[in-house]
Amino acid sequence: MVGDRSRWQKFFDTDSWWRDPTVVAAIGAALADPFRETRATLVVSPASSGIVLGSLVARELGIGFAVIKKEEGSVVDSDTWISATTPPDYRDRHLTMTIRKRMLRPADRVLAVDDVADTGGQLTAIKRLVEIAEAEWIGASVAVDTIELQATRRALGLRSLINGREID
Repeated sequence: MVGDRSRWQKFFDTDSWWRDPTVVAAIGAALADPFRETRATLVVSPASSGIVLGSLVARELGIGFAVIKKEEGSVVDSDTWISATTPPDYRDRHLTMTIRKRMLRPADRVLAVDDVADTGGQLTAIKRLVEIAEAEWIGASVAVDTIELQATRRALGLRSLINGREID
């Protein structure tokens, strides 16, 4: 956990995790394991830190990978984009999560991967993107789960490696 002494909030220092080669070697398999039998066809992850884990899980499962962008405004591009807004996050912000429509196909079985699930807001918005694209949501896998509401965890089909409430 890292943070400034002047702030009450502490954050997981996920950047330091990737410096350890044993973590990098093992975490893709660990996050993929609960979903091996689901026949997932695509892993999606939010930019930026989710990209590291999502890539490792997609490689582990031998499937494709797509990045969910976090944008506060509309994305200008010739492609068609779909978007969903998050409920309030841990900073009480509403983020707009976006992806190129062609990246999510109706036949896809989608697994979301991220480093930390604080409130579940980003994953909830990502699940909505999957629904808009008429693809199938199979669940979410995160390294650390600090979600307070069990209903959110269930709705997301969330699996985690670490229960963040047990970490000081």
